[in-house]
Amino acid sequence: MEPRARAGKNVGKMNFSNNELAMLLYGDGDVKAPLPESIRVLDELVTDFIQGVSFEAARAAHHAGRQKVKFEDFEFAMRRNPRFMGKIQEVFEKRKEIETARKGFNIEDQIKGDMEREDKDKGKGKKNKDKSGGASEVSGKGTKRQRVEEELDELDDDLDAELELGVRPAFKKRG
Repeated sequence: MEPRARAGKNVGKMNFSNNELAMLLYGDGDVKAPLPESIRVLDELVTDFIQGVSFEAARAAHHAGRQKVKFEDFEFAMRRNPRFMGKIQEVFEKRKEIETARKGFNIEDQIKGDMEREDKDKGKGKKNKDKSGGASEVSGKGTKRQRVEEELDELDDDLDAELELGVRPAFKKRG
């Protein structure tokens, strides 16, 4: 089926917002407030282009025996236009970079992984050779969980000492 035959149901309707299309026109050298006819023509052109590329990609997926359209299908649809092909590849490369960057910023998972690794290391009881040739256990600072608990214990001890001396605590208790 030709994509233009399917476009009949969108005749007279705008598929994109006026602001988006006006900004697109302005970015390509038009005035800030373009004519409504210019916006309407650009809407039709962009809609036809997207429908045509999507139709070609769907045809390539169907020919490959798949129901879902993949990135390779869009590459195949754009194979005759190297400028469009380059832009598509650039967008997908940027998307992959963003996904990898987001994975790196997932701090909670990173902390959990660090704690699990430290727990495993402690459980194994890492042994190192000392200068005398014997094996000695690495004394390290412990896991993060243990360090936090120790810090809390020290704060409790400080609070108890202040109360014993009759000094007012540095913070107020909620009650």
